[in-house]
Amino acid sequence: MGQRIKHPIFARFYARIAGPALEKAGVGEHRRRLLAGLSGEVIEVGAGNGLNFPHYPPGVKRVVAVEPEPRLRALAEQQARTAPVPVEAHDGRAEQLPFPDASFDAAVVCLTLCSVADPQAAIAELHRVLRPGGQLRFFEHVQADSPAMRRAQRVLDATLWPRLMGGCHTGRDTQKAITAAGFTLTAVDRFPFPTTRVPSPAATHILGTAVHPDLGGTR
Repeated sequence: MGQRIKHPIFARFYARIAGPALEKAGVGEHRRRLLAGLSGEVIEVGAGNGLNFPHYPPGVKRVVAVEPEPRLRALAEQQARTAPVPVEAHDGRAEQLPFPDASFDAAVVCLTLCSVADPQAAIAELHRVLRPGGQLRFFEHVQADSPAMRRAQRVLDATLWPRLMGGCHTGRDTQKAITAAGFTLTAVDRFPFPTTRVPSPAATHILGTAVHPDLGGTR
């Protein structure tokens, strides 16, 4: 079992307010893009309350959904019952996944790496549990493009924002962290979401695919 991470206030906020607001803003289309064409055995880290589950394509044999927050994991278990593919909800931390090396054909992170305590360790774990040639699919809000907004992100991340928002950091350079862990980027789309008139420190998103290189041998 993973170390329990309890954010009960944030879990309620996300399940009742933030999650539905994102769905209303059109995040469902990005979830479908994120998961399109996946097959085999998939691990989703930071599955939250399971909002990705309805979008998994029929080629997926099994989804292992890891979520350390008890309230969100319980909601994910409920969502799994009506998912179009088999889904198992597991307790666990992204930085220490309870699975052997090379266990999965694909890995999914969706609005997750902003909030883990150690993103480099989490991405290294995803690299470890993926089979050579396996895909990492990611949809994350990241470091902004403009220097002014990056400064705003640094200020926000140094305040109570991460504590109030379940550990969320607005200014992480997730794309750089993915390549630093040994993945090869194959596609990256960078865009603002949701589209608003007032600039937001959490608006810059990336959605893409990276591959665990097959180096012709076992680790």
